[in-house]
Amino acid sequence: MPEAVPDQFQGFAVDKKENWNRPKLTSYDRKPINAHDVVLKNETCGLCYSDIHTVQANWSPIARDNLVVGHEIVGKVIAVGDKVTEFKIGDRVGIGAASSSCRECNRCKSDNEQYCKTQAATYNSKDVRSDGYVTQGGYSSHSIADELFCFKIPDDLPSKYASPLMCAGITVFSPLIRNLGGADAKGKNVGIIGIGGLGHLALQFANAMGANVVAFSRSSSKKQQALELGAHEFIATGEDKDWAEKYDDYFDLILNCASGVDGLNLEEYLSVLKVDKKFVSVGLPPVEEKFEVSPFTFLKQGASFGSSLLGSKAEVQQMLDIAAKHNVKPMIEEIPISEENCAKALDRCEAGDVRYRFVFTDFDKAFTA
Repeated sequence: MPEAVPDQFQGFAVDKKENWNRPKLTSYDRKPINAHDVVLKNETCGLCYSDIHTVQANWSPIARDNLVVGHEIVGKVIAVGDKVTEFKIGDRVGIGAASSSCRECNRCKSDNEQYCKTQAATYNSKDVRSDGYVTQGGYSSHSIADELFCFKIPDDLPSKYASPLMCAGITVFSPLIRNLGGADAKGKNVGIIGIGGLGHLALQFANAMGANVVAFSRSSSKKQQALELGAHEFIATGEDKDWAEKYDDYFDLILNCASGVDGLNLEEYLSVLKVDKKFVSVGLPPVEEKFEVSPFTFLKQGASFGSSLLGSKAEVQQMLDIAAKHNVKPMIEEIPISEENCAKALDRCEAGDVRYRFVFTDFDKAFTA
């Protein structure tokens, strides 16, 4: 028997930025279930630093007074809209940082739906296809998303490891696959900046794709761990002042996974790219932080600087297949979801006290809906 979808969901919500680390258990009206929508009963949800930026209003104002964040969601399907073709009741499905798009534009029809101009983020975003409903995230009993933004989880990938792949995983996988010419990256030199929530997955995926992987960090404190995660070489930029000279004309891609850009010398990184190669930044700092670079640096390498947003449905499914095949797993700490534990996890994540992702679990004990 299909499970009834309650009219109200429950979640751990923040009312204003001053209370960013004190979410409270709240009930709220769910969004309408559209024809292409999938409804999940949530089982796990990862904590992404984007959650903290959002509840601290670092990127934009909090758009409702009971905002539930979380966009690394895995759960079981309990209902589907009339036009859903891919999923059925009981399927285990993931949802990432986007939940809806127009389905009609060129981007939606060319495996770039995450770049749709009317894309709705999974939380704190107006969904134009749902009467402007401000979306709610995965620290909650249930989630609803368009099937275009829902992903079948392989049977041999546990939910607690799949959750961080829904955002952190695809955030690094998409630029790797797009800029290295596909899943076979043998013979390519890839630099990964930052060994944290994003970077520790980027190292694993780049290695699984066959690339020669170089980890960048300011000190050598994480060298051994970077090598264990898949790096073949390690550069401590704060300790080796001549590293750029040693790696001149070396990299086919540099992926910046650091969450802040203060002190990051972009010109130095651009200088070690091969001709016509790219520096891609996926770590998102507060909006006031800026990159600084001279046009002459680009000129000398014919280099490009860019960023990347999530990934397409096709890329997510390819990522999940590679993760399952090559045992790519996030390093996680499981936390039973509750008011107290949400607060502790948010505080610890902001302080950098996590290696490398928190995943909330035990949803069935936290919610009565």
